[in-house]
Amino acid sequence: QVQLVESGGGLVQAGGSLRLSCAASGSIFSPNGMGWYRRAPGKQRELVARILRGGSTTYADSVKGRFTISGDNDKKTVYLQMDSLKPEDTAVYYCWIAITEIYWGQGTQVTVSS
Repeated sequence: QVQLVESGGGLVQAGGSLRLSCAASGSIFSPNGMGWYRRAPGKQRELVARILRGGSTTYADSVKGRFTISGDNDKKTVYLQMDSLKPEDTAVYYCWIAITEIYWGQGTQVTVSS
């Protein structure tokens, strides 16, 4: 069984930074990709960032230039560095890893105040 544990969420003021971590455990072999989704109340789920097996990254237009996704294969951890945070970044952030199917973290709340 694959389990993902998220941490790093919290409350920050606009312009601040947070670093989210997602530590995976269990049988993980040749993942196709890893990344982060977010969901704000009343809004559609949004793919925030993705990193593929080859190392290429993709970001939502709304976070380009502000967020950075990275991974540590030895630690089986995916990170999301979030800088220049805006109130519209407020959401629950879910990490995921795609193997033969997608596994999800429990979600971590990010709240950005003005």
